[in-house]
Amino acid sequence: MKSKMLLRVLMVLAAALAPLAASAQVNPDETKAPEQAAPYKYEVFAGVAYSRIRQVPVTYSGLLGGKVYVARDWGRYFQLMASGDYYKMGIGHGNLLNPGHPSIFTFLVGPGVHATLYNNLSGMFFAELGAEHTGGESMTPKVSFAGGFGGGLTYNLNRRFALQLTGDRVAASFSLPNNSPVLGYSSHMTWDARGTFGVVYRF
Repeated sequence: MKSKMLLRVLMVLAAALAPLAASAQVNPDETKAPEQAAPYKYEVFAGVAYSRIRQVPVTYSGLLGGKVYVARDWGRYFQLMASGDYYKMGIGHGNLLNPGHPSIFTFLVGPGVHATLYNNLSGMFFAELGAEHTGGESMTPKVSFAGGFGGGLTYNLNRRFALQLTGDRVAASFSLPNNSPVLGYSSHMTWDARGTFGVVYRF
């Protein structure tokens, strides 16, 4: 009699504990992986910049200034960039008695391609089209069609901030300084090599 009663008690306990044991079993294939943070779609850059100034024949060899750009990522590798540059501080050829007061301003837009090279280091290539103004030298035209291409390296400090080094070549067509109608304001295309270094912020 006692053995039957004990058997019934054990059966009741087993029936009560069965749902708990089943709920404790978890299929690892059905567990949800932690969600990865969505990549940032926009980035801005600000930094120091250098440009040759081949369109002005008797002046500094180059100008120092600054560059900013805004880029929008489309997918994993492609982006659209819009940049503005301004150069004013002359360097090189300091022995010239009158190097003048040239300046350069450019506004360019174009596509870019970027990809990770190794760990935090990535590379980029881009093309650019827009306009360039050479000031302080009575250039004709005041604003020239401009375009070029370039590339660079980016080192990610974290998900938002990175250091970036780029170089490009931009072509524009200006006449010689103080040109006249007698010379027909004939323009000459020149290519200026440029370089930038600065900080990228993503958002």
